[in-house]
Amino acid sequence: MAEKQQTEPSDKQPGELTDSAPVLPRTYGTLLGPSTAPKMEWPQLVGLTPEEAERKIKEDMPRVQIQVVQANCFVTMDFNHGRVRLYLDPSGKVERPPRIG
Repeated sequence: MAEKQQTEPSDKQPGELTDSAPVLPRTYGTLLGPSTAPKMEWPQLVGLTPEEAERKIKEDMPRVQIQVVQANCFVTMDFNHGRVRLYLDPSGKVERPPRIG
């Protein structure tokens, strides 16, 4: 069913600004995706096993590479956006908040 559109005479010229706010589409602001920044750190994973921590990190960032670092081990100081290191304590639990890098 086609609805009739009523047009009212207007004194405005084409291209002239109006006092009313523009009507934006419902999807305005969501076309480029969410505006939240990607997660960089997971402090809630301290104290979990490496397997549990890896599963939760992969839920947020499926493509990230997880490296498990045993207690008292050395690591390189390079920064890698696609890596999260899980530093373990002597009991095998996550000791520090995992973060990107």
